[in-house]
Amino acid sequence: MNETEDKRRWQETSGATLKPRKTLSGLSVEPLYLPEDHTGTYGEKVGLPGEYPFTRGVYSTMYLERPWTMRQYSGFGTAEDTNARYKRLLAEGQTGLSVAFDLPTQVGLDSDAEEAEVEVGRVGVAVDSLADFEVLFDGIPLDAISTSFTINATAPVILAMYMLVAEKQGVPLRKVSGTTQNDILKEFVARGTWIFPVEPSLRLVTDSVTFSAERLPRFNPISIAGAHFRDAGATAVQEAAFTLSDGIVYVERALQRGMPVDQFAPRLSFYFYTYTDIFEEVAKYRAMRRLWARIMKERFGAQDPRSMMFRFGVVCGGKTLTRQQPLNNVIRVAYEALAAVLGGVQSMFTAAYDEAYAIPTEASAILALRTQQILADETGVANTIDPLAGSYYVEALTDKMEAAIVATMAEVDRLGGMVRCVESGTIQRMIADEAYRSERAIASGEQVVVGVNRYQSREAGELHLHAYDPSILQRQRERLLSVRRHRDGGAVRQCLSDLRAACREPEKPLMPYIVEAVRAYATVGEMTSTMQEVFGTFQEPVVI
Repeated sequence: MNETEDKRRWQETSGATLKPRKTLSGLSVEPLYLPEDHTGTYGEKVGLPGEYPFTRGVYSTMYLERPWTMRQYSGFGTAEDTNARYKRLLAEGQTGLSVAFDLPTQVGLDSDAEEAEVEVGRVGVAVDSLADFEVLFDGIPLDAISTSFTINATAPVILAMYMLVAEKQGVPLRKVSGTTQNDILKEFVARGTWIFPVEPSLRLVTDSVTFSAERLPRFNPISIAGAHFRDAGATAVQEAAFTLSDGIVYVERALQRGMPVDQFAPRLSFYFYTYTDIFEEVAKYRAMRRLWARIMKERFGAQDPRSMMFRFGVVCGGKTLTRQQPLNNVIRVAYEALAAVLGGVQSMFTAAYDEAYAIPTEASAILALRTQQILADETGVANTIDPLAGSYYVEALTDKMEAAIVATMAEVDRLGGMVRCVESGTIQRMIADEAYRSERAIASGEQVVVGVNRYQSREAGELHLHAYDPSILQRQRERLLSVRRHRDGGAVRQCLSDLRAACREPEKPLMPYIVEAVRAYATVGEMTSTMQEVFGTFQEPVVI
């Protein structure tokens, strides 16, 4: 009896008249999957872990030798406040750092700027100069820890600061590891911490990629981040398609600089939100691994297998966290973490249950870390590689996800490519349409969110939230004032003048000038305003 007859017999004997259901992205899910639902050969589409097309994972042993990197996203107040939190989390078993910056730092404002006053140290750590970085990483050996920086428009400045702190610690640059998010295209679309127009912004991204390839061989100069597309309302399919399209732009820009693809591509990484639809998330990551490998090999001619590896980190939390019944978020994050591990993640941040209200308390942050540790050490999920491989459902859904991603990428290309679509607001419009559809589905009850539109109940218990310390602004401004008093003002002015002149020469790399300005203790705001004099400011397209 063939498999088609098996399915027909199942329908007859079970009396099943069930209609296909849908993933959160709207992909159709059949009630039952059989071998016939997965097409293609094992070697062509699945293969071995650590081998092209990397569907089963980028490393041959995955978590058998060591688990994914556990790095809780954290930062608040001054550098002293955040340094203390980092040391506590590392003592609790965290294996990497992930720095959250306050909004002024992200948009290139110093803490004494009038526009920055209400935001200094509120949603992340305040950083004005190299002096803050020296305190931030005091007592944390940079040759023994990797650090991820969620920073974009000012990423080259932050990269220079990290590099110089390592030098001051006596750490050889070849041993410095970490990541700057540095994905400016998604800022224009989904998050908003942009400063300069698209082209000079891409110039800065490319500068940092080429600089890192030459000076920081273990550092990831860009984490191409679909996460913010997703939290702005994109589906998993759109998140994947727009991210891969962004990645293609960054590769093309580096190649235009004359860099061989295998010199920089092994250090490209990716970053996503993982939502609660477990199997869709697993299929998303498996499909993107396969697609990126093919893009790098076939489109860009990469020869080094490392250039084809789709290495990614995730956030578990984000928009899926609810203010209603916040303890439900503990469960959501645990399931999302499971999906990320089953999908082959390399590093993970699990959000705390109270992040729908405020930055996490120390206690809630440690509970979020424990979620990963229990997953790694108690559940057995890391005992074998890609345990869902060969599942009729997972393989079929991976194929369907891949086809949908390719179709969306083709639509972006048809409309002129990612840069043109960002500048015109096309991507923004696509995401806004999907966000509206999703919110209507939640409002109608079609999409269930437990505690929000189903199983509602009176809130139980009292939340103890992190409280903003009003002394942060004064303490931060006092250090900034001290830096300005004690630095060599003439050296700062010369470095800023050199940076301004370099900005006017399109072919000149800017990172060396940024590094020297940082070394002289020029501030984030001073360097940003200097570049803004030449580059101007991005003007958002009107999206209707």
